[in-house]
Amino acid sequence: MHNFVFHNPTKILFGQSTLDSLGPETAAWGSKALLVYGQKSCKHNGVYDRVLQALQAAEITVVEHGGVQSNPLLSHARLGIERAKQEGIEVIVAVGGGSVLDTAKAIGAGTVVAHDVWKFFTGKKGVKGTLPVVTVPTLAASGSEMNSGMVLTNDQTLEKFGFGHRLLFPKVSILDPELTFSVPPDYTAFGAVDALSHVLEFYLTTQEPQPRVQDRLMEGLMENAISGCKRCLIDPLDYNARADLMWTSALALSGLTASGLGRVGFPMHLIEHSMSALFHVAHGAGLAVVMLGWLQAHLESHTARIAQLGRRVFKVTAGTELSAAQQTISALHDWLLAIGAPTTLEELDIAPGDIERLADNTRGLARIWRLREYTPTRVATILGFCTSNSHLAEGQEKNTLSP
Repeated sequence: MHNFVFHNPTKILFGQSTLDSLGPETAAWGSKALLVYGQKSCKHNGVYDRVLQALQAAEITVVEHGGVQSNPLLSHARLGIERAKQEGIEVIVAVGGGSVLDTAKAIGAGTVVAHDVWKFFTGKKGVKGTLPVVTVPTLAASGSEMNSGMVLTNDQTLEKFGFGHRLLFPKVSILDPELTFSVPPDYTAFGAVDALSHVLEFYLTTQEPQPRVQDRLMEGLMENAISGCKRCLIDPLDYNARADLMWTSALALSGLTASGLGRVGFPMHLIEHSMSALFHVAHGAGLAVVMLGWLQAHLESHTARIAQLGRRVFKVTAGTELSAAQQTISALHDWLLAIGAPTTLEELDIAPGDIERLADNTRGLARIWRLREYTPTRVATILGFCTSNSHLAEGQEKNTLSP
């Protein structure tokens, strides 16, 4: 096991009726709050009214900044920063999915500096401080409620970059599974895929030869993402299923799963970020396609690891390592189909002719994330396995990538 530092200072309030604590938890950090939320859902499902009442009951002055879209935009975050500065905001409250939470973090970090917030994402500036952020997630997906990362899309350059810093952890996150009851089936599925991918990327890219503790932790979380999603789709009002999925997604990218693994990478997210930036693909939908393509492209170089994943998580029983790895990819494919997630680029309205442009768009983030081995050529090869003309692992004849 590699040396590591685990640091997660976010206070979690988990369970039914925890939203009632929003007022005093927020008041501990300030008396004037910027309320960041999405476009329609939180008002339609009543969460907006409950949040507003809780904050007003605690005598907190609320300034609203709604309209955050899926794959959140830099321009909208900049507007929020300007508003926060003008209004003298002391604390930020984010209510919504990962896009809302990430926008709130960007606003918090951008409000306390004179330079443009995008400089954090490009590595030109480091975070020195931030306004405190309190989150109320309404979607089990990104884990932003319990991690130090944020993602924005630059709507001028069409670059979707992610950035992390220890000062970006939310101060408090209120996780009430009942707030996810109204999430529609497609976004329930996409959220589960996102949570699964966060763990899967670490599982497959670690250089640690025997990560026994972490393996079992990660395998358990992946199994819960898979089973929890199925249960939520069968009964959207199943509290325990929603709770399992919500806690799984929070833990998946909390820093705990990667502890002791040494250097790990996020190549699947690297590729998907370009999909979202160029084609406005739902993040989880894009990851579903990329996961399958990445696994197929690395079938031979990661045979043993993929086989272990299949035997422990998907319960495959094939005798040989290669057969088990092939069955693992098929099992993942079948699960994605069962939950209604896409499995090919064409389902995302991305044509094979778009692959070169998509691959080229990954250059900037690959440099910042130090994934220089993921050249546009290598990314294009992986994307070639994401088309409707690619074969699933069984009977695969395409050349796969070396480590």
